[in-house]
Amino acid sequence: MSAAQLLRHSRKLRSLQNAIDCDRSRLVRQFSSGSSSSLIKENGVGKRTGGTSFSQCNQPAKKLETFKVSVGVSRSYTWRREPSSSIPNVLRGFSGSFSSGQMASARAFSSNADLPPHQEIGMPSLSPTMTEGNIAKWLKKEGDKVSPGEVLCEVETDKATVEMECMEEGYLAKIIHGDGAKEIKVGEIIAVTVEEEGDIEKFKDYKPSSSAEPVAPAESKAQPEPTQPKVEEKEPTKAPEPKAPKTEEPSQSGDRIFASPLARKLAEDNNVPLSSVKGTGPDGRILKADIEDYLASVAKGGKSEAFAAPGLGYIDIPNAQIRKVTANRLLASKQTIPHYYLTVDTRVDKLIKLRGELNPLQEASGGKKISINDLVIKAAALALRKVPQCNSSWMNDFIRQYHNVNINVAVQTEHGLFVPVIRDADKKGLGTIAEEVKQLAQRARDNSLKPADYEGGTFTVSNLGGPFGIKQFCAIINPPQAAILAIGSAEKRVIPGAADGQYDFGSFMSATLSCDHRVIDGAIGAEFLKAFKGYIENPTSMLL
Repeated sequence: MSAAQLLRHSRKLRSLQNAIDCDRSRLVRQFSSGSSSSLIKENGVGKRTGGTSFSQCNQPAKKLETFKVSVGVSRSYTWRREPSSSIPNVLRGFSGSFSSGQMASARAFSSNADLPPHQEIGMPSLSPTMTEGNIAKWLKKEGDKVSPGEVLCEVETDKATVEMECMEEGYLAKIIHGDGAKEIKVGEIIAVTVEEEGDIEKFKDYKPSSSAEPVAPAESKAQPEPTQPKVEEKEPTKAPEPKAPKTEEPSQSGDRIFASPLARKLAEDNNVPLSSVKGTGPDGRILKADIEDYLASVAKGGKSEAFAAPGLGYIDIPNAQIRKVTANRLLASKQTIPHYYLTVDTRVDKLIKLRGELNPLQEASGGKKISINDLVIKAAALALRKVPQCNSSWMNDFIRQYHNVNINVAVQTEHGLFVPVIRDADKKGLGTIAEEVKQLAQRARDNSLKPADYEGGTFTVSNLGGPFGIKQFCAIINPPQAAILAIGSAEKRVIPGAADGQYDFGSFMSATLSCDHRVIDGAIGAEFLKAFKGYIENPTSMLL
C-alpha cells in the first residue's frame, strides 16, 4: 500500500504529504454537487478529475459500502469500501483549520468548471444558544480586499450585535445575503471570497448549491439508493389527504360553531376567533390540530390581520432577534423552573450616607460616581460568597456550584433587554464595579456587546426601583442560573423612635429573591437575604 498525495488546490495543504492510508478501499472526493475534483480507482489504476491525484491500492472491483464525512460547511468526502474492510483512517494529519469552529467557512470548488477555487463563508455560531442570525450591515463590499482579522460584517445574534472577522486573505467576490437579511441559519452561506482579484467577475451571478447531497454519476451507478425515491413518493400522498375535507361552512349550524373542548381552550388562550378557522374533523368540526395550523400560519405572517377586531387601528412591529430569544427563554424559564419568591425590606440610610461620602473621592480621582445599584451588586456578590448554594445551576443529574461570582446586571434598551456580566464581583472594589457597569450599559444601548460581555453569569440583579420608582416586583429567573434578585425603590417610612411615643423616619428598600426550588430550599434563600440585608444596612462591612 502507498500513501496518497494530498489536495493541491488549497495553499494550506500543499505541504502536507502521506495523509491518506489506503486500506482496500475506493475513494471518491467530491467538492460540490457538480463537476469537481474526484478520484475513482479501478483495478489499481487511478483516474483524476479536477487536478487532484491519489496513489492507488491494487484491488479488484467488489461490492462497496458508502461512507460520507462532512468537514466545515460546504465540503464533503465520500468513502467507498468493501463491507468486510474497515474505514480507512484518512483524516489523521489534517489541519485543525478544517473544522469550522465559530467561523463557518470552508474552501470549496464550484459546480461550474468555469469558476475558479473559492471559499464559501457561512453564518457563524457566535453564542452557545444561537441557531440563526441576521445581517445588520456589511462593512466590506463586493470587490474589496480582505485580510485576516478585518471585520466583514455585523451579525445580529440571539443576544447582541457582533462583528464577524475574516479568517483568510483574499477578495470578497459575492455577498449572498445583504444588509438586513433575516433568520439566516447557522452554517448557511452568506458570502464568497476568492484568492485572485481577477476571479471576482466570475462570481457575479453565483448561487450557492442548496446541499452537498448529490453525488457523482459514477458513484450513483455503483450503489443506487432506493430509500430516497420512497421518501419522495410518500410525501405527496400524505400531504393532501388530511387537508382535503377542509371546509368552512359545515363547521357552523346557523350561528353555532362546532369545535372540540381542546380546540376551544387553545383558541381562547391565543385569542383566535373560531369563525376564521376551517375545521377538518367530522362534519367540519374544529380540532386542536386546526388551531395549531392556524397559529403556525399566523406566525409566518399569513393571517396576522385576523387577530385585529374590525375597525381597530394597529401597527405590526417586527420582533428583533434578541426579542424572540428573550421571549423564548423567559417562557421556558416560567414553564420549567419551579419559582418561589422571598421579599425583605432593608433600611438604606447608612448606604445612602456612605455613597455620599465616597462619590466626592471618586470625582476627585477621576472615577465614575457610585450608584445605589453598584452597592447592591457588591452586597449581592458578598452574600453569594457567604451562601454559595445560591450561586449554582440545576444540571438534571447534579447541581453545579460555581467558585466564581459573576453578576449579570439587567439593562433595558430600545433594542431589548440585555444582561451584561460583572465577573468576580465579590473581589472587585466599588469604583471598579461602577466603571464596568457604566461601560457595559453603554455598549448595550449601542447594541455593541460582545459574547464575552454577557456570557458566564452565575446570578442576576434587576433594579426597577432607582430608574422607574417601582416599589417591589418579582423577576423571572435567567436560566441556567438558580436565582435572580429584584430591587425596588427606596421610600421613607415612619418608624418607632428610641423612646415611647417618639417616632423617627427611615428609608427602606425592598429586595425580592426569585429562587429555583430544585436548587435552593426556602431556608437557604432566607439565609442569602439575611446576609444581603446585613451588608446593605451595615455597608462599611463591604469594605473589609
